[in-house]
Amino acid sequence: MNEQLNHAPGGFLSLSEDGVILSINQTLLDVLEFNDTQLVGQHIDTILTKSARVFYQLYFVPLLQLGKKVEELYISFESKNGKEIPILLNAHIQTRHGQKVIDCLMIPIRKRDKYENVLLETKKKLEAALLAKQQAYSELEVVLKALEEKQQELLELNKENQKFKIETKKELELARKIQETPLTDYIRNDLIHIEAYYKASHHLSGDIYGIYQIDRDRYGIIILDVMGHGISSALITMSLHSLFQRLILREGNPQTVVKELDHYLHNLFQNSEGTEYYCTAIYLLIDTATQKIDFINAGHPPAFLQDSSGMQELNSSSPPIGTFEGIQFKTKTFPYTKGSRLLLYTDGVTDAFGFNHLKPLLSDNPNTPLPVLKEKIIQSIDSTDFAYHESDDQCFLLIDLF
Repeated sequence: MNEQLNHAPGGFLSLSEDGVILSINQTLLDVLEFNDTQLVGQHIDTILTKSARVFYQLYFVPLLQLGKKVEELYISFESKNGKEIPILLNAHIQTRHGQKVIDCLMIPIRKRDKYENVLLETKKKLEAALLAKQQAYSELEVVLKALEEKQQELLELNKENQKFKIETKKELELARKIQETPLTDYIRNDLIHIEAYYKASHHLSGDIYGIYQIDRDRYGIIILDVMGHGISSALITMSLHSLFQRLILREGNPQTVVKELDHYLHNLFQNSEGTEYYCTAIYLLIDTATQKIDFINAGHPPAFLQDSSGMQELNSSSPPIGTFEGIQFKTKTFPYTKGSRLLLYTDGVTDAFGFNHLKPLLSDNPNTPLPVLKEKIIQSIDSTDFAYHESDDQCFLLIDLF
């Protein structure tokens, strides 16, 4: 007998046609508390109870001879110490080496009585519960009637809710269009080329940008990311948009623009305890006549400037707008050369790539036209590998200086 069959989870034995045990597996030996030398060569009556011996001769053997097999036969074995062991038996006859052999597979069911008692007890409890249910039937009818009335009320409320959702969706779509209407996709002339990308995570966005030509030579460029998402953040971005548009077009000075935005946020929530919003922002004033850039980065991810000498970062030098009162926002200035390229973005773009992914993307495409580079960045953001990052707003600006 092979090792797997010898230690199978069920008992196994082979009998000769006249009932002599030819082989028996260790699993059944352990149940019966015998060893194989004590049973092999013995008649099966050795391990059958007295009643089972009669059952074996009068039922098992004729049934097996008639149908060649027996399925799910209930019979009792007797262990070495005389303990009765109920067995569920399957058997069939086959010929091996010219001799008819009865192979038997059996599962001990010693817990059968226990399970039957549990079933009987359960039956009694169910009958008692049924009686109680019948006694409470009239009360149940009253409850069901009340439930039907409540269901009808719920259906009416659901209709109203669906109507509200449809109207709300229309209102949000209108608000989204209003939010995106003042945003320009690009500016292009002989001195500067600006491409923009903007995508809200939901109907409304907490990101906003602005690109403005202040006069013949100067351009004001700002990108902000208000804390959070949804309607509240979007309302703040729209109010900030009208403010920074007016400030930039009036004079464009970075220190004035950022300080006024900070002052506005502090005043907006000064009487609302526990309600505070802040935003990160980076503002650039580009002067194409002098070929210099003045900028302030208030807690925003660093912008990248790429030119013939390599890549440099426009890092943050102050906390986000709206965090602490009395902050002195300092302007940094640096010159640029013709052919320089800038990338400004919100963290929804870098979250998709992982840290510091944008720099090599820029380095690998130094001469790629801006519209093409823009599409490459968008395709990377939308790739299936990063689809789980779509919970954040996404916004970036690409700028070529000629």
